[in-house]
Amino acid sequence: MDVAEFDRFAEEYLETHAKNIAISGESPEYFARYKIEEIRRVWGKRGRPDPRTILDFGAGIGNSVPHFHRSFPDAEIIALDVSDKSLAIAEKRFSGMARFQLYDGEGPLAPDGQVDLAFSACVFHHIDAKEHVELFRRMRQTLSPDGAVVIFEHNPINPVTQHIVATCEFDEHAVLILAGTLKRRLREAGFAKVEIAYTGFFPASLARLRGLEPAMKHLPIGAQYYALAHG
Repeated sequence: MDVAEFDRFAEEYLETHAKNIAISGESPEYFARYKIEEIRRVWGKRGRPDPRTILDFGAGIGNSVPHFHRSFPDAEIIALDVSDKSLAIAEKRFSGMARFQLYDGEGPLAPDGQVDLAFSACVFHHIDAKEHVELFRRMRQTLSPDGAVVIFEHNPINPVTQHIVATCEFDEHAVLILAGTLKRRLREAGFAKVEIAYTGFFPASLARLRGLEPAMKHLPIGAQYYALAHG
């Protein structure tokens, strides 16, 4: 994991991101919010109690933190990142909403068996593929018996996603991950069940159609997708 690269873009992340995704008609706030709202929806369907501890792996400047705080108000949120500069910005933005914790890139992500939901949003395409399985194993070790991991990633099959990533400064060294590849790596890490769902089918101009997206989750044309892994 390239700490210097993450530190480099910490201060201008929001501005750069907003400019880069303008083609979608949405803001970084929207993309951070919809992921957590989707987790809230799916978690409710699992019939499990709300998570007591949430691990946000690669939390960056904290974009997901307020949405987790609102959707799961009783949960402890551990916002973990390798970039000290990003975490300092996150803590300033959302003081008191999470425990902002620096990760050394090598040790445990959190205490074993304590995390009910481990989450990562568009982080792994910045991490060398050779590290993925081991990091997923560490995530799995943190999980409580009924815990789950949710990994969001960009869909490399989607042409709009390809354009956005290709023109984004902080995605210069990104290597997008096919959903099937991510699923295989999660299984190699020991997860018995891995489900893939595609999201982000409609831009802001067609927002009225977004209610259809849950029924379209198996269509591999969404701008993003997520893997839900457990067991």
